[in-house]
Amino acid sequence: MEIIPVVPRGYCKGVTQAIALARKTAREHPGVPITMLGMIVHNRYVVEALALDHIRCIDHPGKTRLQLLDEIEEGIVIFTAHGVSRQVMEKAQRKGLICVDASCSDVRKTQQIVAQAIALGTEVLYIGKQGHPEAEAVLAISDHVHPIYHKASLETLQLDGCDILVTNQTTMSILEIADLMDCIRQRYPQARFEKEICNATRIRQQAIRQLRDVDLLIVVGDPHSNNSNKLKDIALQSGIRDVLLIESAEQLNPQQLTCFERIAVTSGASTPTYLTQQVIDVLHQIAAGTVNELPRVDLSRIL
Repeated sequence: MEIIPVVPRGYCKGVTQAIALARKTAREHPGVPITMLGMIVHNRYVVEALALDHIRCIDHPGKTRLQLLDEIEEGIVIFTAHGVSRQVMEKAQRKGLICVDASCSDVRKTQQIVAQAIALGTEVLYIGKQGHPEAEAVLAISDHVHPIYHKASLETLQLDGCDILVTNQTTMSILEIADLMDCIRQRYPQARFEKEICNATRIRQQAIRQLRDVDLLIVVGDPHSNNSNKLKDIALQSGIRDVLLIESAEQLNPQQLTCFERIAVTSGASTPTYLTQQVIDVLHQIAAGTVNELPRVDLSRIL
């Protein structure tokens, strides 16, 4: 069995900066209640590790960031790497909360592009994942931002003759947005395009597309992580027959892996390096026939 660690993999700059800012906030405000408005990055082990620094997380499926704010009455609120809308920021300030913005700079850039276009009277088509916090923040900018989740989203639009800008969530699949942008271009040939997939997402996806003769790709990442799921999608669309998305080495099944000759390993941009390396180490043990027991996750090594 050959193990192929894919390069690059793991944390992007936005994730690193968001986690560092959360920990710095905890160090500088001992005893002050600190709450993350949603998962600071989409990895549950990161959230659990930050809880050791007395940073709690509130995140309920189906609830917007604006609704989640109702559960915070005091202290500090940390806005996640996925961006924050003006409405959420203003509501937090009215509640008297201390606001800490851990938004990724690439996400902020997309929000600025959209806001500037709206100010000029442009209609914006935004390609994103429905319910994702990054998309939620962008769609809150204006009623003139129209979500494009799939091709069917275009059917309800009546924007002939309008000035149109098309942009996207930073963690989308390069193949997925290319297909949707082609459809938009055919319907609205006057549209302008700003491809906002962040560089970290792009190069990780491109690295997957360049893999050859791989029997199995293991993506280490949280199932809530859009960028991790898109790595899985890209692999399947690129012809890799078997793709496994796991959170940690605890989910490996040694008996099921021995039939593969070449296994590649990558991870989402919100996945701690420790978790990915642990998976790689266990795979080498499986290949050598020396694995006895799958390791548990040590939260003290996550951050």
